[in-house]
Amino acid sequence: MEFTESYKQTGPCCFSPNARFIAVAVDYRLVIRETISFKVVQLFSCLDKISYIEWALDSEYILCGLYKKPMIQAWSLTQPEWTCKIDEGPAGIAYARWSPDSRHILTTSDFQLRLTVWSLLNTACVHLQWPKHASKGVSFTRDGKFAAICTRRDCKDYINLLSCHTWEIMGNFAVDTLDLADIEWSPDDSAIVIWDSSLEYKVLIYSPDGRCLFKYQAYESGLGVKSVSWSPCGQFLAVGSYDQMLRVLNHLTWKTFAELMHPYSVRGPCYAAVFKEVDEPLQLDMSELCLSDDFSQGNDDSPEEPFRVRYEVMEVPINLPFQKPPAEKPNPKQGIGILSWSNDSQYICTRNDSMPTILWIWDIRHLELAAILVQKDAIRAATWDPTCTRLVVCTGSTHLYMWTPSGAYCVHVPLPQFTITDLKWNSNGSCLLLKDKESFCCAAVPLLPESSEYSSDE
Repeated sequence: MEFTESYKQTGPCCFSPNARFIAVAVDYRLVIRETISFKVVQLFSCLDKISYIEWALDSEYILCGLYKKPMIQAWSLTQPEWTCKIDEGPAGIAYARWSPDSRHILTTSDFQLRLTVWSLLNTACVHLQWPKHASKGVSFTRDGKFAAICTRRDCKDYINLLSCHTWEIMGNFAVDTLDLADIEWSPDDSAIVIWDSSLEYKVLIYSPDGRCLFKYQAYESGLGVKSVSWSPCGQFLAVGSYDQMLRVLNHLTWKTFAELMHPYSVRGPCYAAVFKEVDEPLQLDMSELCLSDDFSQGNDDSPEEPFRVRYEVMEVPINLPFQKPPAEKPNPKQGIGILSWSNDSQYICTRNDSMPTILWIWDIRHLELAAILVQKDAIRAATWDPTCTRLVVCTGSTHLYMWTPSGAYCVHVPLPQFTITDLKWNSNGSCLLLKDKESFCCAAVPLLPESSEYSSDE
């Protein structure tokens, strides 16, 4: 892997959907760089510090959320002189997002008073009263023709279906939730899944015409759903719960066909590979090595620890480290907090928040555990390559951790004092964006061969 230099950032950083550009917030400035050359192609100055960045799907426009102001500014890469500013006045702006046609911006006011659709074509705007959430509760169909928006009135939750062409309400219906948490269209646009807040275990599948296709409730009298995700193929719906289990439903009967546990102790028979991150001391023969004083004094950026990080394959049975959440505090750190599908829908990775250093990788095709990654530090992010079966993990350390069906390996980032707190793929899988607290860099990722064999200490 090849790494760029580190560059300053003070907020969000993200790739454009076409993978050609990187947008970086540096205080009041929005810096646009080319992904390949890293050359600055545009520099925009905003009216306040940038809190949020989102590209339009056509990669021609980009919006910046200045939530302290509060206002939205939008910019065009092809027409640098074009500007757009959205200010809701006393209502404020809590969140903003692009519509699928890249020519409308949806904003949610403070206290969820209204959701407004702003047109970049004719400056027209459409209002929808009482949206349920600021950043959640809105989902678009894959073809970009319709939007499902959650609202709440008279102590009841509703789903409103809007046309993304005219922004007229095509229909609305009440849903059987106490406190709706979020909504998501299925990848084939044939169904809508909604789930209740953590106080009530309830997952509901609705058709676009308002018919309830299925109601799923795994248990009662306990904290419920924590994470939900459709598989990219649309055939599976994964539901992670506070009871530390992952349940997978099929799209034909909506019945559960897999219930995957995350135990504190893994015992046989277990055919999964258990990779544990270990520090291996470097054994160097220094007897014939002579370094000048100038070199030794100028090499302060090299790591002080005389070891390298690698994965060691462990044998079962093995006890995994876990943290018992305090019973008297709300929002316990337990349950499936990370849930992510591979691009081919064969694998799914999960993290049980009471075991923050453990990543579980499941093979859904064979309904078995494929691998366990045991890290030294808590897992910050785990993201699949959008083009192949490759998983990248970061833990706030100076290393990247990668897993493929062929094995797992560690990659050291050769930048001084650079700890990876977040990471993102570009859309063609050729580049990774790595974030530190106040800087970022990119890594060129080689294509994954058909039969890849990696050593654990690369």
